[in-house]
Amino acid sequence: MDYKQALEKLTAAGQEHAMQYYEELTKEQQELLLAQIDATDFSVISSLKDRKEENVRGMITPLAAMQRAQICEREEEFHAIGLDAVKKGKVGAVLLAGGMGTRLGSDNPKGMYNIGLTKEVYIFQRLIENLMDVVKEADAWVPLYVMTSDKNHEATVGFLREHDFFGYREEYVTFFMQEMAPACDYQGKVYLEEKWKISTSPNGNGGWYSSMYKWGVAKKAMEDGVEWLNVFAVDNVLQRIADPCFVGAVISNQCAAGAKVVRKCAPDEKIGVMCLEDGRPSIVEYYELTEELMNAKDENGDPAYYFGVILNYLFRVADLEKIREKNLPLHIVEKKIPYLDAEGRKVKPEAPNGYKFEQLVLDMIYELDSCLPFEVVRNKEFAPIKNATGIDSVESARELCKENGIEL
Repeated sequence: MDYKQALEKLTAAGQEHAMQYYEELTKEQQELLLAQIDATDFSVISSLKDRKEENVRGMITPLAAMQRAQICEREEEFHAIGLDAVKKGKVGAVLLAGGMGTRLGSDNPKGMYNIGLTKEVYIFQRLIENLMDVVKEADAWVPLYVMTSDKNHEATVGFLREHDFFGYREEYVTFFMQEMAPACDYQGKVYLEEKWKISTSPNGNGGWYSSMYKWGVAKKAMEDGVEWLNVFAVDNVLQRIADPCFVGAVISNQCAAGAKVVRKCAPDEKIGVMCLEDGRPSIVEYYELTEELMNAKDENGDPAYYFGVILNYLFRVADLEKIREKNLPLHIVEKKIPYLDAEGRKVKPEAPNGYKFEQLVLDMIYELDSCLPFEVVRNKEFAPIKNATGIDSVESARELCKENGIEL
Protein backbone atom coordinates (compact mmCIF):
# COMPACT_ATOMS: atom_id res chain seq x y z
CA MET A 1 0.00 0.00 0.00
CA ASP A 2 1.41 3.41 -0.97
CA TYR A 3 0.82 6.81 0.64
CA LYS A 4 -2.09 7.75 -1.65
CA GLN A 5 -3.92 4.44 -1.09
CA ALA A 6 -3.40 4.66 2.66
CA LEU A 7 -4.75 8.21 2.81
CA GLU A 8 -7.80 7.21 0.75
CA LYS A 9 -8.54 4.29 3.12
CA LEU A 10 -8.14 6.52 6.19
CA THR A 11 -10.25 9.32 4.73
CA ALA A 12 -13.07 6.90 3.92
CA ALA A 13 -12.98 5.76 7.56
CA GLY A 14 -12.68 9.30 8.95
CA GLN A 15 -9.22 8.53 10.37
CA GLU A 16 -6.89 10.63 8.20
CA HIS A 17 -5.27 12.11 11.35
CA ALA A 18 -3.36 8.81 11.67
CA MET A 19 -0.92 10.13 9.03
CA GLN A 20 -0.37 13.59 10.54
CA TYR A 21 3.30 12.85 11.35
CA TYR A 22 4.08 11.01 8.09
CA GLU A 23 6.52 13.56 6.68
CA GLU A 24 8.74 13.52 9.77
CA LEU A 25 9.04 9.73 9.92
CA THR A 26 12.02 7.70 8.72
CA LYS A 27 11.52 5.55 5.62
CA GLU A 28 11.29 2.44 7.80
CA GLN A 29 8.69 4.05 10.07
CA GLN A 30 6.67 5.17 7.05
CA GLU A 31 6.65 1.60 5.74
CA LEU A 32 5.55 0.26 9.13
CA LEU A 33 2.66 2.75 9.27
CA LEU A 34 1.54 2.02 5.70
CA ALA A 35 1.63 -1.74 6.38
CA GLN A 36 -0.43 -1.31 9.53
CA ILE A 37 -3.03 0.85 7.77
CA ASP A 38 -3.27 -1.78 5.04
CA ALA A 39 -3.85 -4.55 7.61
CA THR A 40 -6.28 -2.67 9.88
CA ASP A 41 -10.04 -3.13 9.68
CA PHE A 42 -11.44 0.29 10.61
CA SER A 43 -15.01 -0.88 10.09
CA VAL A 44 -15.10 -2.21 13.68
CA ILE A 45 -15.31 1.39 14.89
CA SER A 46 -18.64 1.81 13.10
CA SER A 47 -20.13 -0.60 15.68
CA LEU A 48 -20.13 2.36 18.10
CA LYS A 49 -23.25 3.62 16.31
CA ASP A 50 -25.14 0.40 17.21
CA ARG A 51 -23.92 0.34 20.80
CA LYS A 52 -27.37 0.57 22.38
CA GLU A 53 -28.28 -2.86 21.03
CA GLU A 54 -25.14 -4.57 22.31
CA ASN A 55 -26.43 -5.94 25.60
CA VAL A 56 -29.80 -7.21 24.38
CA ARG A 57 -29.93 -10.90 25.29
CA GLY A 58 -32.46 -13.56 24.38
CA MET A 59 -34.43 -15.71 26.82
CA ILE A 60 -32.01 -17.29 29.34
CA THR A 61 -32.83 -20.77 30.65
CA PRO A 62 -30.68 -23.39 32.44
CA LEU A 63 -28.36 -25.81 30.64
CA ALA A 64 -27.68 -28.88 32.76
CA ALA A 65 -24.03 -29.73 33.30
CA MET A 66 -22.62 -33.25 33.28
CA GLN A 67 -21.72 -33.43 36.96
CA ARG A 68 -18.92 -35.37 38.66
CA ALA A 69 -21.21 -38.23 39.79
CA GLN A 70 -22.40 -38.80 36.20
CA ILE A 71 -18.85 -38.56 34.85
CA CYS A 72 -17.50 -41.06 37.38
CA GLU A 73 -20.11 -43.64 36.35
CA ARG A 74 -18.79 -43.59 32.75
CA GLU A 75 -15.23 -42.42 33.35
CA GLU A 76 -13.54 -45.52 31.91
CA GLU A 77 -15.69 -45.37 28.77
CA PHE A 78 -15.08 -41.66 28.20
CA HIS A 79 -11.37 -41.98 28.94
CA ALA A 80 -10.94 -44.82 26.41
CA ILE A 81 -12.74 -42.89 23.66
CA GLY A 82 -10.74 -39.71 24.31
CA LEU A 83 -7.39 -41.50 24.59
CA ASP A 84 -8.03 -43.25 21.28
CA ALA A 85 -8.72 -39.85 19.63
CA VAL A 86 -5.46 -38.46 21.06
CA LYS A 87 -3.47 -41.52 19.92
CA LYS A 88 -4.85 -41.11 16.38
CA GLY A 89 -3.77 -37.45 16.24
CA LYS A 90 -7.35 -36.16 16.16
CA VAL A 91 -6.92 -33.74 19.09
CA GLY A 92 -4.96 -30.47 19.00
CA ALA A 93 -4.41 -27.92 21.78
CA VAL A 94 -4.66 -24.14 21.32
CA LEU A 95 -2.97 -21.95 23.94
CA LEU A 96 -4.32 -18.39 24.08
CA ALA A 97 -1.14 -16.54 25.08
CA GLY A 98 -1.54 -13.06 23.62
CA GLY A 99 -1.62 -11.24 26.94
CA MET A 100 1.02 -9.45 28.98
CA GLY A 101 1.79 -9.77 32.69
CA THR A 102 0.99 -6.11 33.41
CA ARG A 103 -1.39 -6.83 36.31
CA LEU A 104 1.30 -9.03 37.86
CA GLY A 105 3.80 -6.16 37.70
CA SER A 106 5.65 -7.65 34.73
CA ASP A 107 6.43 -6.18 31.31
CA ASN A 108 6.83 -9.69 29.83
CA PRO A 109 4.23 -12.00 28.26
CA LYS A 110 2.06 -13.48 31.00
CA GLY A 111 3.23 -17.04 30.31
CA MET A 112 6.79 -16.04 31.18
CA TYR A 113 5.85 -15.20 34.78
CA ASN A 114 7.75 -17.22 37.38
CA ILE A 115 5.52 -18.61 40.15
CA GLY A 116 8.31 -20.67 41.72
CA LEU A 117 9.35 -20.28 45.35
CA THR A 118 12.50 -22.42 45.64
CA LYS A 119 13.13 -22.79 41.90
CA GLU A 120 11.97 -21.32 38.60
CA VAL A 121 8.49 -22.52 37.62
CA TYR A 122 6.99 -20.51 34.76
CA ILE A 123 3.32 -20.39 33.77
CA PHE A 124 4.21 -21.74 30.31
CA GLN A 125 6.15 -24.54 31.96
CA ARG A 126 3.20 -25.61 34.12
CA LEU A 127 0.85 -25.76 31.13
CA ILE A 128 3.27 -27.77 29.01
CA GLU A 129 3.95 -30.17 31.90
CA ASN A 130 0.18 -30.74 32.20
CA LEU A 131 -0.06 -31.48 28.48
CA MET A 132 2.95 -33.80 28.72
CA ASP A 133 0.96 -36.02 31.12
CA VAL A 134 -1.41 -36.88 28.25
CA VAL A 135 1.42 -37.21 25.72
CA LYS A 136 3.13 -39.78 27.95
CA GLU A 137 -0.08 -41.72 28.60
CA ALA A 138 -1.08 -41.81 24.93
CA ASP A 139 2.48 -42.26 23.67
CA ALA A 140 1.55 -39.69 21.02
CA TRP A 141 2.36 -35.99 20.65
CA VAL A 142 -0.54 -33.52 20.69
CA PRO A 143 -0.13 -30.67 18.16
CA LEU A 144 0.18 -27.47 20.20
CA TYR A 145 -0.84 -24.18 18.58
CA VAL A 146 0.29 -21.08 20.48
CA MET A 147 -1.54 -17.82 19.81
CA THR A 148 0.57 -14.73 20.49
CA SER A 149 -0.06 -11.03 19.79
CA ASP A 150 2.04 -8.39 18.05
CA LYS A 151 2.96 -7.10 21.52
CA ASN A 152 4.49 -10.37 22.73
CA HIS A 153 5.19 -12.63 19.73
CA GLU A 154 8.96 -12.33 19.56
CA ALA A 155 9.39 -12.54 23.34
CA THR A 156 7.16 -15.63 23.59
CA VAL A 157 8.82 -17.52 20.74
CA GLY A 158 12.28 -16.61 22.04
CA PHE A 159 11.47 -17.63 25.61
CA LEU A 160 10.05 -21.03 24.68
CA ARG A 161 12.97 -21.78 22.36
CA GLU A 162 15.45 -20.66 25.00
CA HIS A 163 13.88 -23.16 27.45
CA ASP A 164 13.70 -25.92 24.81
CA PHE A 165 9.88 -25.79 25.03
CA PHE A 166 10.15 -27.32 28.51
CA GLY A 167 10.62 -30.75 26.98
CA TYR A 168 7.92 -30.50 24.29
CA ARG A 169 9.08 -31.46 20.80
CA GLU A 170 9.42 -28.29 18.75
CA GLU A 171 8.05 -29.82 15.55
CA TYR A 172 4.69 -30.22 17.32
CA VAL A 173 4.51 -26.52 18.30
CA THR A 174 3.11 -23.95 15.85
CA PHE A 175 2.82 -20.22 16.53
CA PHE A 176 0.29 -17.81 15.09
CA MET A 177 -0.58 -14.23 15.92
CA GLN A 178 -3.93 -12.89 17.04
CA GLU A 179 -5.56 -10.27 14.88
CA MET A 180 -5.52 -6.78 16.34
CA ALA A 181 -8.33 -4.24 16.44
CA PRO A 182 -7.83 -0.45 16.51
CA ALA A 183 -8.45 1.42 19.77
CA CYS A 184 -10.22 4.79 19.67
CA ASP A 185 -11.37 7.74 21.75
CA TYR A 186 -15.00 8.36 22.73
CA GLN A 187 -15.60 10.14 19.39
CA GLY A 188 -14.47 7.11 17.39
CA LYS A 189 -11.08 8.54 16.36
CA VAL A 190 -8.21 6.04 16.53
CA TYR A 191 -5.41 6.81 18.95
CA LEU A 192 -1.76 6.84 17.94
CA GLU A 193 0.58 4.79 20.12
CA GLU A 194 3.63 6.15 18.31
CA LYS A 195 3.90 8.65 15.48
CA TRP A 196 4.16 5.65 13.14
CA LYS A 197 1.78 3.28 14.93
CA ILE A 198 -1.98 3.25 15.46
CA SER A 199 -2.99 2.02 18.92
CA THR A 200 -4.38 -1.50 18.75
CA SER A 201 -5.37 -4.34 21.08
CA PRO A 202 -6.00 -8.09 20.62
CA ASN A 203 -9.47 -8.74 19.22
CA GLY A 204 -10.67 -10.85 22.17
CA ASN A 205 -10.75 -14.56 22.99
CA GLY A 206 -13.43 -15.14 20.34
CA GLY A 207 -11.01 -14.20 17.55
CA TRP A 208 -8.68 -17.17 18.02
CA TYR A 209 -10.02 -19.40 15.23
CA SER A 210 -10.30 -16.66 12.60
CA SER A 211 -6.70 -15.70 13.44
CA MET A 212 -5.63 -19.34 13.27
CA TYR A 213 -7.30 -19.65 9.88
CA LYS A 214 -5.78 -16.47 8.44
CA TRP A 215 -2.30 -17.65 9.38
CA GLY A 216 -2.89 -20.90 7.49
CA VAL A 217 -2.55 -22.87 10.73
CA ALA A 218 -6.15 -24.15 10.77
CA LYS A 219 -5.72 -25.52 7.25
CA LYS A 220 -2.50 -27.28 8.30
CA ALA A 221 -4.24 -28.76 11.35
CA MET A 222 -7.04 -30.17 9.20
CA GLU A 223 -4.53 -31.58 6.70
CA ASP A 224 -2.76 -33.25 9.63
CA GLY A 225 -6.01 -34.98 10.63
CA VAL A 226 -6.91 -32.83 13.65
CA GLU A 227 -10.67 -33.01 14.24
CA TRP A 228 -10.93 -31.44 17.71
CA LEU A 229 -9.28 -28.36 19.20
CA ASN A 230 -8.96 -27.89 22.95
CA VAL A 231 -8.60 -24.13 23.42
CA PHE A 232 -7.44 -22.86 26.79
CA ALA A 233 -6.28 -19.67 28.52
CA VAL A 234 -2.70 -19.04 29.59
CA ASP A 235 -3.47 -18.10 33.18
CA ASN A 236 -4.83 -21.34 34.73
CA VAL A 237 -1.79 -23.33 35.88
CA LEU A 238 -3.74 -26.42 37.02
CA GLN A 239 -5.93 -27.07 34.00
CA ARG A 240 -5.80 -30.41 32.23
CA ILE A 241 -5.27 -30.10 28.48
CA ALA A 242 -6.38 -32.63 25.84
CA ASP A 243 -7.91 -34.43 28.81
CA PRO A 244 -9.02 -37.85 27.48
CA CYS A 245 -12.08 -38.06 29.75
CA PHE A 246 -13.33 -34.62 28.66
CA VAL A 247 -12.64 -35.35 24.98
CA GLY A 248 -14.36 -38.73 25.23
CA ALA A 249 -17.45 -37.30 26.94
CA VAL A 250 -17.93 -34.65 24.23
CA ILE A 251 -17.44 -37.20 21.43
CA SER A 252 -19.70 -39.76 23.11
CA ASN A 253 -22.48 -37.21 23.55
CA GLN A 254 -22.13 -36.14 19.89
CA CYS A 255 -21.75 -32.48 20.83
CA ALA A 256 -20.19 -29.78 18.66
CA ALA A 257 -18.32 -28.41 21.68
CA GLY A 258 -17.62 -28.95 25.34
CA ALA A 259 -16.83 -26.54 28.16
CA LYS A 260 -15.05 -27.40 31.37
CA VAL A 261 -16.95 -25.90 34.31
CA VAL A 262 -16.53 -25.68 38.08
CA ARG A 263 -19.02 -25.21 40.88
CA LYS A 264 -19.12 -21.54 41.84
CA CYS A 265 -17.84 -20.72 45.32
CA ALA A 266 -20.49 -17.98 45.72
CA PRO A 267 -23.59 -16.92 43.73
CA ASP A 268 -21.91 -13.61 42.80
CA GLU A 269 -18.47 -15.03 41.96
CA LYS A 270 -16.92 -13.20 39.00
CA ILE A 271 -17.19 -16.07 36.56
CA GLY A 272 -19.49 -16.61 33.56
CA VAL A 273 -22.01 -19.48 33.66
CA MET A 274 -23.32 -21.88 31.02
CA CYS A 275 -26.93 -21.47 29.98
CA LEU A 276 -29.31 -21.71 27.05
CA GLU A 277 -30.18 -18.50 25.22
CA ASP A 278 -33.29 -18.84 23.07
CA GLY A 279 -32.67 -22.58 23.22
CA ARG A 280 -29.04 -22.40 22.07
CA PRO A 281 -25.95 -22.98 24.23
CA SER A 282 -24.53 -19.73 25.58
CA ILE A 283 -22.75 -18.10 28.49
CA VAL A 284 -24.02 -15.39 30.82
CA GLU A 285 -21.15 -13.23 32.05
CA TYR A 286 -21.02 -12.63 35.81
CA TYR A 287 -21.91 -8.94 35.42
CA GLU A 288 -25.08 -9.91 33.50
CA LEU A 289 -26.36 -12.23 36.23
CA THR A 290 -29.46 -10.71 37.81
CA GLU A 291 -30.60 -11.49 41.35
CA GLU A 292 -33.35 -13.60 39.79
CA LEU A 293 -30.85 -15.73 37.83
CA MET A 294 -28.49 -16.04 40.82
CA ASN A 295 -31.34 -17.33 42.99
CA ALA A 296 -33.03 -19.55 40.37
CA LYS A 297 -33.29 -23.30 41.12
CA ASP A 298 -33.35 -26.31 38.79
CA GLU A 299 -35.77 -29.25 39.03
CA ASN A 300 -33.67 -30.79 41.83
CA GLY A 301 -33.76 -27.63 43.90
CA ASP A 302 -30.10 -26.85 43.20
CA PRO A 303 -28.94 -23.46 41.89
CA ALA A 304 -29.76 -23.38 38.17
CA TYR A 305 -26.77 -21.22 37.17
CA TYR A 306 -24.15 -22.83 39.35
CA PHE A 307 -21.42 -23.97 36.99
CA GLY A 308 -18.84 -21.41 35.90
CA VAL A 309 -16.74 -21.63 32.74
CA ILE A 310 -12.94 -21.63 33.13
CA LEU A 311 -11.98 -20.88 29.49
CA ASN A 312 -11.12 -24.47 28.60
CA TYR A 313 -13.22 -25.54 25.62
CA LEU A 314 -13.23 -28.38 23.12
CA PHE A 315 -14.46 -27.53 19.60
CA ARG A 316 -15.12 -29.85 16.65
CA VAL A 317 -13.17 -28.37 13.75
CA ALA A 318 -15.91 -29.19 11.22
CA ASP A 319 -18.31 -27.00 13.19
CA LEU A 320 -15.76 -24.20 13.54
CA GLU A 321 -15.46 -24.20 9.76
CA LYS A 322 -19.23 -23.82 9.43
CA ILE A 323 -19.27 -20.66 11.57
CA ARG A 324 -15.92 -19.22 10.45
CA GLU A 325 -17.43 -16.82 7.91
CA LYS A 326 -20.01 -15.50 10.36
CA ASN A 327 -19.38 -12.07 11.81
CA LEU A 328 -19.40 -12.54 15.56
CA PRO A 329 -20.75 -9.60 17.59
CA LEU A 330 -18.19 -7.00 18.59
CA HIS A 331 -18.09 -6.14 22.28
CA ILE A 332 -17.10 -2.56 23.06
CA VAL A 333 -15.01 -2.23 26.21
CA GLU A 334 -14.00 0.98 27.98
CA LYS A 335 -10.25 0.93 28.69
CA LYS A 336 -7.26 3.07 29.61
CA ILE A 337 -5.44 3.55 26.30
CA PRO A 338 -1.96 5.12 26.16
CA TYR A 339 -1.80 7.72 23.37
CA LEU A 340 0.02 10.68 21.83
CA ASP A 341 -1.43 14.09 22.73
CA ALA A 342 -1.78 17.06 20.35
CA GLU A 343 1.93 17.88 20.82
CA GLY A 344 2.96 14.29 20.06
CA ARG A 345 3.86 13.49 23.67
CA LYS A 346 3.09 10.08 25.17
CA VAL A 347 0.30 10.05 27.74
CA LYS A 348 -0.52 7.15 30.08
CA PRO A 349 -4.10 7.81 31.28
CA GLU A 350 -5.16 7.06 34.85
CA ALA A 351 -8.83 6.58 33.92
CA PRO A 352 -10.60 4.99 30.93
CA ASN A 353 -10.35 7.26 27.89
CA GLY A 354 -11.71 5.24 25.01
CA TYR A 355 -12.81 1.93 23.55
CA LYS A 356 -11.31 -1.40 22.56
CA PHE A 357 -13.20 -3.93 20.43
CA GLU A 358 -13.35 -7.64 21.23
CA GLN A 359 -14.98 -10.85 20.07
CA LEU A 360 -15.79 -13.38 22.78
CA VAL A 361 -15.82 -17.18 22.93
CA LEU A 362 -19.37 -17.06 24.29
CA ASP A 363 -20.54 -15.86 20.87
CA MET A 364 -18.79 -18.81 19.19
CA ILE A 365 -20.60 -21.18 21.57
CA TYR A 366 -23.93 -19.53 20.74
CA GLU A 367 -23.43 -20.21 17.02
CA LEU A 368 -23.13 -23.97 17.63
CA ASP A 369 -25.95 -26.47 17.98
CA SER A 370 -24.72 -28.12 21.17
CA CYS A 371 -22.21 -27.72 23.98
CA LEU A 372 -21.55 -30.10 26.88
CA PRO A 373 -20.80 -28.40 30.23
CA PHE A 374 -18.36 -30.86 31.87
CA GLU A 375 -17.74 -30.47 35.60
CA VAL A 376 -14.18 -30.72 36.90
CA VAL A 377 -12.98 -30.68 40.50
CA ARG A 378 -12.30 -27.04 41.26
CA ASN A 379 -9.27 -27.49 43.52
CA LYS A 380 -7.63 -29.85 41.04
CA GLU A 381 -8.17 -27.91 37.80
CA PHE A 382 -8.79 -24.24 38.52
CA ALA A 383 -5.94 -22.02 39.68
CA PRO A 384 -6.24 -18.81 37.62
CA ILE A 385 -3.59 -16.12 37.93
CA LYS A 386 -5.18 -12.74 37.27
CA ASN A 387 -3.74 -10.64 40.11
CA ALA A 388 -0.50 -10.42 42.07
CA THR A 389 -2.22 -10.96 45.44
CA GLY A 390 -5.66 -11.87 46.82
CA ILE A 391 -8.37 -13.74 44.91
CA ASP A 392 -7.30 -15.53 41.69
CA SER A 393 -3.72 -14.49 42.25
CA VAL A 394 -0.15 -15.76 42.16
CA GLU A 395 -0.53 -16.41 45.90
CA SER A 396 -3.73 -18.48 45.61
CA ALA A 397 -2.38 -20.42 42.61
CA ARG A 398 0.78 -21.32 44.54
CA GLU A 399 -1.30 -22.71 47.40
CA LEU A 400 -3.38 -24.80 45.01
CA CYS A 401 -0.28 -26.10 43.24
CA LYS A 402 1.20 -27.17 46.59
CA GLU A 403 -2.13 -28.80 47.53
CA ASN A 404 -1.81 -30.87 44.34
CA GLY A 405 1.75 -31.97 45.08
CA ILE A 406 3.42 -29.66 42.59
CA GLU A 407 6.84 -28.60 43.75
CA LEU A 408 7.47 -24.87 43.54
